[in-house]
Amino acid sequence: MSRARKSQSPPAPPRASASGAAGLRRELSQLRRELASRRERDARELARANAQQQAVFNSMVEGVLVLDRHGRIQLVNQSLQRLFSLRVDVRGRTILEAFRLAELAEVTAQEATDFFTFTSRINERFDMPQKLRMVEHMWRVAYADGHLSEHERHVLWRIADLLHVPQGAYVHARMRAQQQAGAA
Repeated sequence: MSRARKSQSPPAPPRASASGAAGLRRELSQLRRELASRRERDARELARANAQQQAVFNSMVEGVLVLDRHGRIQLVNQSLQRLFSLRVDVRGRTILEAFRLAELAEVTAQEATDFFTFTSRINERFDMPQKLRMVEHMWRVAYADGHLSEHERHVLWRIADLLHVPQGAYVHARMRAQQQAGAA
């Protein structure tokens, strides 16, 4: 029993040799190399084990979601990503955040596509002065009810951006429309 304990005990600290400090430096250098070698080997083994675990996890047909003790997502397999059309990394988020983000991303993409379809045709057929007139008319419509909502402001900014209208011209068109709405 005492032999088993001896074999499991940590290695004895290096002893000073006859050469003193130089010997200690050599031994310390050797120990550092051994430690670095062990770290590299352990890192490779951990990476291999993680890759194997991920391969098994992703080969599962069922959607799997792993949470930590705080309710944050740690792992999501490919089946769950496909099932819920998750296109962004959701690790570290709560379930509510993860699925709300996916929904918002999808809605935003649909709106951007609709605006792009519309504005790409205008970009093909209109020159810059025509685009500026159109943006100014859109501002007039937005100010027609005497109130500018955040949604109207955002839509006009998005369309002007997709039409490649310079920021200064965009602001001037807005100011002209705002002045006309106030004068009317």
